[in-house]
Amino acid sequence: MSIWAIGDLQGCYDATQRLLEKIRFDPAADTLWFCGDLVNRGGQSLETLRLVHSLRAHSIVVLGNHDLSLLAIGERPPAEKRKVNPDLQRVVLAEDSDELLGWLRRQKLVHADRGLGWMMVHAGLAPQWTTQQAEQYATEVEQQLRGDGYRGLLRNMYGDKPNWSSGLRGHERWRATINWFTRARYCTPRGRIAIEEKGAPGTQAAGLYPWYEAPGRVERDLKIVCGHWSTLGLTLTQGIHAIDTGAVWGGKLTALQLDSEELRLVQVPGRDVQALPPHLRKE
Repeated sequence: MSIWAIGDLQGCYDATQRLLEKIRFDPAADTLWFCGDLVNRGGQSLETLRLVHSLRAHSIVVLGNHDLSLLAIGERPPAEKRKVNPDLQRVVLAEDSDELLGWLRRQKLVHADRGLGWMMVHAGLAPQWTTQQAEQYATEVEQQLRGDGYRGLLRNMYGDKPNWSSGLRGHERWRATINWFTRARYCTPRGRIAIEEKGAPGTQAAGLYPWYEAPGRVERDLKIVCGHWSTLGLTLTQGIHAIDTGAVWGGKLTALQLDSEELRLVQVPGRDVQALPPHLRKE
């Protein structure tokens, strides 16, 4: 039996299949942890989502920002759905769209396995959050997504503000929570997200730190595996295992074995960007 965490798929179905073959995934014995952003940009989002859905009994998924955006698009009128990019159009207009999106909406923002010693999140945690607090705040949003109020949450989740505060309530609290779990890269020591900063460490404005290096951050009792930050690249430091290695940009798709005593990484080539028409090579 093996437990594998897999970085951002972003609609790269072919690369996903190559990776599953390379790790010799056996659904009768193995479990997959998907770090979010299953869809968008890769050109094969419908096939990728169907694949992960078919593996739902043998996998755990946390939602990424692109997944949440897809859910919001899925609530639009048909004419509005046809205005999004063709990759996502194929998902929201597919005959099994309701089944796929209904399943996706019930996935987690955070997954923790204390017996295994790991936590998975798409982007990051606020410096002041313990893993227990992260689970609590994630549950609040998950309950909204799974309940009758999900349409209101999806309509109101967009926006860079407010900054997180334990005193926030309602949609502002859920938006701030979602931003941390699905959009964070850099922040201030006091926990203000700098969402506009997307480059590799060293390119950020003064006074900003990668979320996992912010001064004064709390000590955490679990190792964290995450994705989201392709310009960061493979990063294994201070209990953080960032495995978005840019498959959709022509990089690699990465799997990390979580139940191995030694660090075990498996990678395959991502999307062949050079094989795409020129107008699709930069998105």
